[in-house]
Amino acid sequence: MINAQGWDDLRGRAKELHEAREQILVLCRKLGQLSSKSIRHVHRHQFVESQALLDEASATAKEVRKLMEPYPEISLSYLHDSEKEMVEAACVMAIVQARDLPSQSELGSQTMAYLHGAAEAASEVRRFALDEIRKGRMDEAERIMEYMDAIYEELVTFDFPDSLTNGLRRTVDALRAVLERTRSDLTITASQMQLVEELKKARS
Repeated sequence: MINAQGWDDLRGRAKELHEAREQILVLCRKLGQLSSKSIRHVHRHQFVESQALLDEASATAKEVRKLMEPYPEISLSYLHDSEKEMVEAACVMAIVQARDLPSQSELGSQTMAYLHGAAEAASEVRRFALDEIRKGRMDEAERIMEYMDAIYEELVTFDFPDSLTNGLRRTVDALRAVLERTRSDLTITASQMQLVEELKKARS
């Protein structure tokens, strides 16, 4: 009635899939943790440590993709969030160091993971812009703002269904709100600084 060998083969394949999936989940968690730590080091301006963590994250991502190759049944969605965090970390460091953003091919990420990661990086660097504003370094704050604007202007052109982009439109809308707040902070602070200078001149 049934082919017993065929069912045994299916059980063996299912076991392989389960074991591979468990390994993939462990590595994806590791990838996310490495990326988060990398961003924390950027906030402390510890760029050497941040880059070392990024390199380890990149190697981990490659390991995950290699592990997934024989198992197309395993969804790439497991890797999306972890790769997104890796892209975010790499882009944040590039922005803070005034370098070109790393490309998708350089990072080896999925397309949507790259787009989401770039968007979140643009939101994340608001913290750096605010730090520069507090230090009175308006040129540097404006430089960071230019990166944020440039990323937003690119992302807003990706007008595709949410089912394809994993909800990119919502992420871009959130970035727009961050941009507006940051621009407002820059404008208010610049006006205050100008007023202070005018008062100093009036008193001298």
